[in-house]
Amino acid sequence: MRDAITGLIGRYDQQGRYLDRSAIDRISSYYSESGLRLAAVELINREAAAIVREAAQRLWLADPELILPGGNAYTTRRLSACLRDMDYFLRYASYALIAGDPTILDERVLNGLDDTYKSLGVPTGPTVRSIALLADVVCELLLDTGVSDTTAVRAPFEHLCRGLGATNLRAR
Repeated sequence: MRDAITGLIGRYDQQGRYLDRSAIDRISSYYSESGLRLAAVELINREAAAIVREAAQRLWLADPELILPGGNAYTTRRLSACLRDMDYFLRYASYALIAGDPTILDERVLNGLDDTYKSLGVPTGPTVRSIALLADVVCELLLDTGVSDTTAVRAPFEHLCRGLGATNLRAR
């Protein structure tokens, strides 16, 4: 898996260029945000089940029709699949956080997921909302620990939301 540094160096190498000021600034930013990214991933690793549970509760409160008869999270099997997918999205977001490169999510998660969800009749609208709620919960927990700027932490979640949001299917 690539990270922000190897991706950057790879692009410059393909062009046969030396690293310029812009590249060096991006590398510097990568390292200056490393403490925040590590703190976020440690928090996610430690609190993953609670983060998923809280984000799911917020989703069900906002969209209770999802867990009512006829809703896409109705029945134990479907509810379990929703929670499993939320956990997957959280885990993959943590990978992108460590890498400092949300585009790794394209290959690992987004490519083909839309087709899979369409074939299964899974609405991406609630999925996108659940990913945004995961980001909210993670950032709130980080704020509680004294972290003041969570912009970098939101990046992989926003990337996932944009990728899935482009084909937003309505809930049944």
